[in-house]
Amino acid sequence: MVITTALKEWAVAVDALAQGETIMLLRKGGIKEAQGQFSAQAQRVLLLPTFEHQKPELLKPAYRSAVTPVASGWHPQLMTFKAWADITHIFLTDDADRVAALSAFHIWQPQLAQMRLNWKPKQPLYVLLLRTYRLIEPITLPWQSVYGGCRSWITLTPVMAIDPSEKGSTAAIADSDYMAQCQAIAAVLSSS
Repeated sequence: MVITTALKEWAVAVDALAQGETIMLLRKGGIKEAQGQFSAQAQRVLLLPTFEHQKPELLKPAYRSAVTPVASGWHPQLMTFKAWADITHIFLTDDADRVAALSAFHIWQPQLAQMRLNWKPKQPLYVLLLRTYRLIEPITLPWQSVYGGCRSWITLTPVMAIDPSEKGSTAAIADSDYMAQCQAIAAVLSSS
């Protein structure tokens, strides 16, 4: 099970996914996405924590203290992967009421969710549900400049590809809890 694709996300969100505190990410895409629009480039991904652009005020109070602001363009010299995930569901929405109703399922303040919805208003908001697994031992790789910038995805070079089964991993939450949350989220997004 070699994984060559990493999904970049705020470090605080990666930690919340790895701890089973959320299963959801809200995305519109980075500036360097194809046509500036998000698309899923892989189903199984490594979760690459990013530190730039994290804003404590956009997080629910329980998560604010986990953020240390960094200078624009800053990144660690080493990438540390603590988790990987299967993206099991992708929902698209442009409904502000449904986005507001998702608040119980994510770590952000309502205004961040609305900001993401309103950015590029002709494009839908992507709601990703991730079945996340914590690596028993984190995997560290050197940072490459090609991984920088405002993009959602990076492709690891073949020599840097990671096989989580070699190190072992454990599910962030039980299967039954994961499926129950998926069903609850799907119900919110499909309500009339």
